[in-house]
Amino acid sequence: MTNQNIATLPDEDLSNLKSASLDATLNTSSEDAASAIDEQAPMALKDRFRKFLPVVVDVETAGFNAQTDALLEIACIPVLLNEQGVFYPGEAFNAHIEPFEGANLEPSALAFTGIDPKNPMRKAIAEDEKTALRRIFKGLKDVRRDEECRQCVLIGHNAHFDLAFLNAAVLRTNSKNHNPFHNFSVFDTVTLSALAFGQTVLARACKAAGLEFDGKNAHSALYDTQKTAELFCHILNNYPMLANALHNEDVKEESTDSDSQ
Repeated sequence: MTNQNIATLPDEDLSNLKSASLDATLNTSSEDAASAIDEQAPMALKDRFRKFLPVVVDVETAGFNAQTDALLEIACIPVLLNEQGVFYPGEAFNAHIEPFEGANLEPSALAFTGIDPKNPMRKAIAEDEKTALRRIFKGLKDVRRDEECRQCVLIGHNAHFDLAFLNAAVLRTNSKNHNPFHNFSVFDTVTLSALAFGQTVLARACKAAGLEFDGKNAHSALYDTQKTAELFCHILNNYPMLANALHNEDVKEESTDSDSQ
């Protein structure tokens, strides 16, 4: 309808036309706003990492050889996602562990960590590897089930070191069927810190992120895991995903052997 035709309409019809036009505009705006809100709604944790539950892990050991040196401490903290789309550290699962039979205890490693396996107070709370691992694995499986994830993926600062000791302990304790972690996939905060801050040392990366780090508590598995979890969450919460992230092509995704392990 032209402006000339509108001008010739009776005042009542013209008022009705304007009202209808306004309603249509408001409805369209409401639909657009609702669509925008839907697009910005945070995704579930299971969708963010392809159904992997990220779990920060740190181990303290009596050396560098995962096959021969004792695992002395382990701590695990799952990383969760709230309804506002903010990542945060979940509940910690940790243990002091008795050296396995025949384990090597390097004096230099013990001096570095400050752990004395023979300390009576430590021995009073330490668990054998099998008991400790299966208790922690059960807790993590409960979290994984709640988040509808299919597997845990280890996050660590120099993550393959932690994974090597974890996998070795799993084999020693015949806990393969209890282990919720992927056998070889990891998220490494060394790499992420280098990308985000140009730092690779945990204490320096935390400082660059504005996070407190007490060097006196370093080399405690629980403390290092807590700080690594805070650092990982900080990086995720402050560095948005790149354009085209999570893009799925119109092809059927096939399962691979590596995904199923």
